[in-house]
Amino acid sequence: MEGYPPIAEHGLIGDLQTAALVTTDGCVDWFCCPRFDSPSVFASLLDRDRGGRFRLAAEGDDVVVRQLYFPDTAILVTRFMTPEGVGEVLDFMVVEDPQRASDRHRLVRVVRCVRGQIRFELECAPRFDYGRQAHELELTEHGAVFHTPGLQLTLHGAGQGAMRRHGNDVRGEQTLRAGQAGGVILESAAEGPPQTMTGEELLGLFTQTARFWRGWLSRSTYRGRWREMVARSAITLKLMTYAPTGGLVAAPTAALPEQVGGERNWDYRYTWIRDGSFSIHALLGLGFTEEAEAFGRWLSDRAEEQAGQAEGSGPLKIMYRVDGSSDLNEEILDHWEGYAGSKPVRIGNGAADQLQLDIYGELLDSVWLADRHGIRVGHPGWVKLAQLADWVCEHWDQPDEGIWETRGGRQNFTYGRLMCWVALDRMIRLAREHGRPADLARWTQERDRIYTQIMEHGWNPQRRAFTQHDQTEVLDASLLMLPLTGFVAPRDPLWLSTLDAMDSELVSDSLVYRYDPGASPDGLRGHEGTFSICTFWYVDALARSGRLEQARLAFEKMFTYANHLGLFAEEIGQTGEQLGNFPQAFTHLSLINAAVNLDHQLDHGAGFDPVRQVHAGGAG
Repeated sequence: MEGYPPIAEHGLIGDLQTAALVTTDGCVDWFCCPRFDSPSVFASLLDRDRGGRFRLAAEGDDVVVRQLYFPDTAILVTRFMTPEGVGEVLDFMVVEDPQRASDRHRLVRVVRCVRGQIRFELECAPRFDYGRQAHELELTEHGAVFHTPGLQLTLHGAGQGAMRRHGNDVRGEQTLRAGQAGGVILESAAEGPPQTMTGEELLGLFTQTARFWRGWLSRSTYRGRWREMVARSAITLKLMTYAPTGGLVAAPTAALPEQVGGERNWDYRYTWIRDGSFSIHALLGLGFTEEAEAFGRWLSDRAEEQAGQAEGSGPLKIMYRVDGSSDLNEEILDHWEGYAGSKPVRIGNGAADQLQLDIYGELLDSVWLADRHGIRVGHPGWVKLAQLADWVCEHWDQPDEGIWETRGGRQNFTYGRLMCWVALDRMIRLAREHGRPADLARWTQERDRIYTQIMEHGWNPQRRAFTQHDQTEVLDASLLMLPLTGFVAPRDPLWLSTLDAMDSELVSDSLVYRYDPGASPDGLRGHEGTFSICTFWYVDALARSGRLEQARLAFEKMFTYANHLGLFAEEIGQTGEQLGNFPQAFTHLSLINAAVNLDHQLDHGAGFDPVRQVHAGGAG
């Protein structure tokens, strides 16, 4: 781990088109530009020597560092406390016209002295195109310009003489006294040369950015018990949304390991149909209907492009780039050592062409929930959705790769069957409620066939539990969705027996494993941590099954695993460390859903559902 900060020791900033990670000691060690899925500029997170970094910090052996978010914003405050003085670095990206795709982005780093005197040191060492593209440096009296054929970054300075050349990188320092402020701006696609930025100008951008985030968060309708954690999760989801299209990336990072030193290192900077569909539940649960509608349009566009093409992975890919394109060819960056030696470093994602039948249920369930909130599908959209339902009728009874994107071959995964049942069930409900044209007889017949198959083959009498697929006795945490989707009643004896089996095999002090890879080989070496979304599904399932006190305790325990800013990665290790890409949209949207539903259960009694029917993801 030498030279690599723990994954948890980061905060996230962004401008709704790209994002950056900032360590607790003031280093930007991950930043892709101009989009989430663009090549990296700073990536010392994946190779400490060749990845590139942008550091701004107070120096000294006796510096104490603390980090927080400026309340109700995505502005990160890193505080440096020394015997001589106390200083702060305020990190944020300027949000200007997020709906318009742009190559221009501004990463602002404000420094200010709170007490006494403090010296900040700066290092800006970009490594373009994942460290594969050399750059030229032009140093001026007001800043610096880093040139490559494909991308130019301008570092606007904090005064004459504050920066000096170090090879093709820049270093500098600035000493401030109490009440003074300075800083730098790193700008892509700048229209002019570097400029000296005054402290007042930089603090003006800070005020503008704080106003944007507080204005956005004020639209939340959540008034429940866990407002601080829910608000932070909402802001985190917003930071991972590509505003020009409404697409939500699974995480802003690539190749952070599920096991340090292992090979489970994936690129998550793309939009999954599944994650995005679940996000609609979270957004609607908090009253963010505009964001839910925006992603709904993104989904509709994907359905329009693909409906009726039943080749390969099905009419829909499981994931896309944020602009809706599907060129996600996976490659390995052999020249990088990976986070703490975790190889290979993968970019792109080879799972994009997998067949995962569950995505149709998640998509159509989110359409149904949106309809319950007054967001209706027009006739052209209905025609596309009906084509998807017809495709599900023809293809649900075949093996697929499953929700966890394992690379151990296709199986008749019970979860895939469950979500195909959801897909047809929700379309039947919509057609009947709104009098839409539909082949109701066929949809109903196939829905009922799926139900029967799950009960006959997904239920394992020997285990007295629903299992991962029909050829195994392995349990799978995705089946926590059985009561959340309304497939089984939360107090059905078959379900309560399954929940007991999961308690004894998959649950470790409220944390939940996806499955046992030793018992169900997934085609990869090594092991993984507990999967955080599964813990939140577990909380919801407990609450619906009448185990409210246990649900609340598990939920509160989960908060102790968040990092110092309230952020979660994909997984949690045996000693509480964050593992996998960070932060993870799946985790934060499931936190929101669990909070909303647990509030309802505690207020109204176990089993209560605020939208009359239970639905996937769980948000009210």
